[in-house]
Amino acid sequence: MTRVGWLRLGIIGGAIGLLEILCRAGAIKKVTMVPPSDMVLALGQLLAKGELLDDIGRTLSSVAIAGAIAVAGGILLGIGLHALPRFRRAVEPMLASWYAVPFFIFYPLLVGIFGLSDAPIIVVAVLFAIVAMIVNTLNGLDRVTPVLRKVARVHRLNAPDTVRRILLPAIAPHLLTGFKLATAYSFIGVIASEFILSTSGLGFAIAHAYNNFETRKMYALMLLIIVLVTAINTALFMWEQRLLRRRFNR
Repeated sequence: MTRVGWLRLGIIGGAIGLLEILCRAGAIKKVTMVPPSDMVLALGQLLAKGELLDDIGRTLSSVAIAGAIAVAGGILLGIGLHALPRFRRAVEPMLASWYAVPFFIFYPLLVGIFGLSDAPIIVVAVLFAIVAMIVNTLNGLDRVTPVLRKVARVHRLNAPDTVRRILLPAIAPHLLTGFKLATAYSFIGVIASEFILSTSGLGFAIAHAYNNFETRKMYALMLLIIVLVTAINTALFMWEQRLLRRRFNR
């Protein structure tokens, strides 16, 4: 591990230790927050009882579906917008202001279309995530050098082969950045939707614990989400670094 990595771990460990001391000393009341050690203990008890398996499965499946749709759709839409400059100029202002839109206002409409199921939650998450993928796809395509496009013409590649063999490998770092952002936004969209729109999932479980003053359980569930998201982001970061090393060592 690098020096920066150890420094980061030290800062996180110090913050957790300080929080533990403040909670144990009573500077932070238990009704407001429990010590980190209690969060870990409560989470271990919940996992041992198997109470969270259904909620974890439902949340992760919704995130996976939303993320897959956002990534695939974002790449295709990004390629399409790049191929249509006039349409792109018309759409770009909407992309720039996309995250100012409160997507939850569409939930009644989505329920009317899809019914009371996971579909409205997945659609909301896709709306959160897809623009990040579109923007990063466009950024990558804007930086493709003319030489690569000449190579495609020299080899007489048709449009699908040019995209598959030339453009996608060339913009891989940008696609991976978009993939990471789309994954994060999918988590945000799903869990935030479950807070107010669902009867199951980790977001619903946190809201239920909060409404019933189960502070210990609430923080245990929040810790679980932090651990899950951190693990996924770490795995994606390691994958990105591995791809970059292979790319520059050729």
